Amino acid sequence: MITIRGKTIDVLFSAEAIGVEVDRLAREIAASAPEDLVIVSVLKGAFVFAADLIRAMHHAGVAPQVEFISLSSYGAGTVGGEVSILRDIDADVAGRPVLLVDDILESGRTLAFARDLLLSRGATRVDLAVLLDKKGHRKAGIEADFVGFSCPDHFVVGYGMDVGHAFRELPFIGHVVG
Repeated sequence: MITIRGKTIDVLFSAEAIGVEVDRLAREIAASAPEDLVIVSVLKGAFVFAADLIRAMHHAGVAPQVEFISLSSYGAGTVGGEVSILRDIDADVAGRPVLLVDDILESGRTLAFARDLLLSRGATRVDLAVLLDKKGHRKAGIEADFVGFSCPDHFVVGYGMDVGHAFRELPFIGHVVG
């Protein structure tokens, strides 16, 4: 347990454990990476994970084009709702394989929306890489192709993820307990 800004946070995944998983994921992705790969990172939550993953993929010999999409399903709260595009990608994905990168696969609505959007734009395939998989909350029929950790049933913060726009900067993943 760590106290930050008056809040107690239980550390679920340390910075070191995250680093090990990111390297493992990068090697797995590199082993199956198709030519002309486009990585689409979902902002804001996945920005730290995506940056570390892309650097690790470079070390594994993969040089993808990198794009960002900003989707909203939470706003300032903790309960998901309708998915909307706040910022779209710039690249044309028609005829190209895509790796969609997000921080957490929970309900699946956001990633299903993004995957379907990219496929509708002509992507030849859309694989999913997530750092955390929280299976107990799935509302959409979607599974990730590359998963770092199975996530316990907590609202998590850190490593790019927030609650009410706080705690993104933490180098570990935890949940606020008080």
